[in-house]
Amino acid sequence: MSAIRFDTYYRYDELVHFLTAWAETHPDLVRLEPVGKSYERREIYVVRITSYKTGMDVDKPAFWVDGNIHATELAGSAACLHLIQRLLAGYGRDPEITRCLDTRAFYVCPRVNPDGAEWALADVPKLIRSSTRPYPFDEEPIGGLNREDVDGDGRILSMRIADSNGPWKLCSEDKRILVRRDPTETGGEYYRLLPEGRLEDHDGVTIRLQARKERLDLNRNFPAYWRTENEQAGAGPFPTSEPEIAAITGFIARHPNITGACAFHTYSGVLLRPYSHLSDEQMPPEDLWTFQKIGAKGTEITGYPAASAYHEFRYHPKEVITGDFDSWMYDHRGVYAWTVEIWSPQRQAGIGDYKYIEWYREHPLEDDLKLMKWNDTVLKGKGFVDWYAFDHPQLGRVELGGWNSLYTWTNPPHHLLEKEIAPFSRWLVWHALISPRLEILQASAVSLGENTWRIRLVVQNSGWLPSYVTRMAKQKKLARGVVCEIVLPPGATLETGKLREELNQLEGRAYKPAAANTWAGSSADETDDRLKIEWVVRAATGALVKLSARHERAGTARTELHLE
Repeated sequence: MSAIRFDTYYRYDELVHFLTAWAETHPDLVRLEPVGKSYERREIYVVRITSYKTGMDVDKPAFWVDGNIHATELAGSAACLHLIQRLLAGYGRDPEITRCLDTRAFYVCPRVNPDGAEWALADVPKLIRSSTRPYPFDEEPIGGLNREDVDGDGRILSMRIADSNGPWKLCSEDKRILVRRDPTETGGEYYRLLPEGRLEDHDGVTIRLQARKERLDLNRNFPAYWRTENEQAGAGPFPTSEPEIAAITGFIARHPNITGACAFHTYSGVLLRPYSHLSDEQMPPEDLWTFQKIGAKGTEITGYPAASAYHEFRYHPKEVITGDFDSWMYDHRGVYAWTVEIWSPQRQAGIGDYKYIEWYREHPLEDDLKLMKWNDTVLKGKGFVDWYAFDHPQLGRVELGGWNSLYTWTNPPHHLLEKEIAPFSRWLVWHALISPRLEILQASAVSLGENTWRIRLVVQNSGWLPSYVTRMAKQKKLARGVVCEIVLPPGATLETGKLREELNQLEGRAYKPAAANTWAGSSADETDDRLKIEWVVRAATGALVKLSARHERAGTARTELHLE
């Protein structure tokens, strides 16, 4: 299969074609699994990626990646496809990718919400938040302004309408820009701004937006801290009520080898970490420190700052988000999980240290002028559509125009897409490689005489993270300790020890101090990353004994011993 291009956004059938082709052309690296169906009965696929020559994916630590849970956030799917292509192209050529796929696995779901994305990508687009399922009522809305493409040009823009009581006026420095009317100002030319759309039952005086028939937000339907509709809009009737969320949560729950996760969204250009509803003080300090270290590496590689969703990405200071993916992955699954908001038009225009949400409430005119200059130079005028007259069927003469938000704000313009998403694969490979990994350090058999043998197995965690991954997981006992087993040949007997025994968790290197010294109470490097188990076996010389050590998160290691 030839490399796919990343200067466009792909519809469902094209996306499935790519996934199927990868599975067919890379059978040693790819398995394609349908994990459920969407509301409109489209298959939701997970791509399993590892070197199957070195072991099955379920026997290795794994990293979960998904995208496009929200209908219009198409760059999330593109980032997932880019990751898959980068892994397949790099295996055997790039040492880090090769080591990663030899010892770890990726589970990638490029499009969690295929129905909503199809609406956004249609020739006549319909832009909704998430699922196409009617919610909370299965009835058609009545009256109001329905956002749609009224002039049939394939875009949904804005409408500016002259109105003596409108809150906006033309910017004196650039007539395309609307600025706020001064609080006491009168006697000027003012405008009302509305989404492009058609009015139903218009009385010639009042205008209100029509309520959406589809009001679900799939990223509010996860189990952790889920709240009912009156507290959390779009959450659904119960946790995992939506087939898309049931599909991916079911897969994740069936794969306890998942040690980390990343969900690709748009937009703001930021790496977001949990919690969305609690302050950092509510998190075990070791987990907060580790989140910060992982985020710092992400910033180094991608240029995106890392931020707390609660402290730096709240839509309103008195409101919080619950039922979201990364809070569920951290709190219920006990792994480090991120929401990556791809793309920042502001940063592209040279607006530096801005606050992601507050900027929309308050920012200087200078920022709008920078954005318009960026549109005129970098985007060659294609991001912002100059206002043009249109005879609206209900409102009469209006102007259509403004930012083409789907491909300028919500997603990168086509020609800038690949540059924006390319750095993430390196961070995700690094993130996968910090996972715990169980390795056999020593396996030996010592004769005690009279066909009696002492069998010793020593295993260690060679990964940076501890076997349990997070302190939250350890606190909630979300992961078993290391399970060691011995399989005896026919006729052999076990004199001491157990055929299967669950032992301790193994620490990693994540919590070491910044300097190699013994001052200020720094702990010595105890061998808490290693364990030993012994058995005494009665068996004939030359018999074959099989040994294994497994951990749900750190993987499985196996070896065999000939007693001689």
